[in-house]
Amino acid sequence: MSQCLSCGQSLDTIVSWESWLTFKREHVICTVCASNMEKITGSRCSVCSRPSQLSICHDCIEWDQLGEVIQFNYSLFHYNEWMKNIISLWKFRGDYVLREIFREELKYSFESIFLSQNKELILVPVPLSVKRMNERGFNQALALAEMLDMPIQEALGRKASEKQSKKSRIDRLRSSNPYYLLKPIRKRVVLIDDIYTTGTTIRQAASILLKNGCPEVYAFTLIRG
Repeated sequence: MSQCLSCGQSLDTIVSWESWLTFKREHVICTVCASNMEKITGSRCSVCSRPSQLSICHDCIEWDQLGEVIQFNYSLFHYNEWMKNIISLWKFRGDYVLREIFREELKYSFESIFLSQNKELILVPVPLSVKRMNERGFNQALALAEMLDMPIQEALGRKASEKQSKKSRIDRLRSSNPYYLLKPIRKRVVLIDDIYTTGTTIRQAASILLKNGCPEVYAFTLIRG
């Protein structure tokens, strides 16, 4: 009998045809854990996906004044306590299989938001530095991108720097750009990452691509912090 990837409890082996069609992640996590995956619903900022009654939130108005470089970011889930724990187990403790929890929702949302535009797109995972890659053993952004069945280009590299999670919002906004180009892309790009917090990471990566011939940059992130 299979077990929930989150809590380890046994999964019910009797799965209805309806649940197979509408809620496939029941096959990898139990319904209790699935209920903790809090999707972003209702009104959101059209640029960054922050839950908001404003069409463009105050942060994105500030980004626009600084010179916006992304078309928009689309995020799927809130960063609640359950999600924080799962991401910690996945990213920092190397439990790679946990990405399967997100596969179905990730693919469905990507197809709904991006492929409906009928544009030729290249996925670019936000890179880790060599040091961070050696610590974790895998790049979580690349792991997400690989589940989308789309062309992927690892077009960016990253210099070693302090973890973004240790920086305040002001420090993130003031930080120098750690990304550099490995390969120019002259098609529309969707940057893939796990968490959108202040938007600095996405915009730093996007600016490098735009300066080197990329016509448009979007972002698709698992979580809106």
